[in-house]
Amino acid sequence: VQLQASGGGLVQAGGSLRLSCAVSGSSLDYSLIAWFRQAPGKEREGVSCKSRGSGSTYYTDSVRGRFTISRDNAKNTVYLQMNSLKPEDTAVYFCAVRAVRVPGSRCLDSVVYDHWGQGTQVTVSS
Repeated sequence: VQLQASGGGLVQAGGSLRLSCAVSGSSLDYSLIAWFRQAPGKEREGVSCKSRGSGSTYYTDSVRGRFTISRDNAKNTVYLQMNSLKPEDTAVYFCAVRAVRVPGSRCLDSVVYDHWGQGTQVTVSS
């Protein structure tokens, strides 16, 4: 399974970006999809995750109401729509998938994922 993240870039505060994560090598028949981010000098942080079966979606507090995670199974692609971007959103963003679901918001924990994309840089200027 290979994941290819794209869509990052430089944007002014208040702007929007949509990240994409193309999954190849297997159909997107994974229970969990997620986006993480890592800023310089900081640990990797769970941004959002979504369960295929229940449709349950989780967001870290700092992005709730601004970011939206979605999936298009026909295109084998996962998206992260990011609106009202802030300088503190600056980070490398990674997508991840997992075959088996985990309870609740544990899907925001990076250790549960076994397939990762390479990351795409998002820079928000003030």
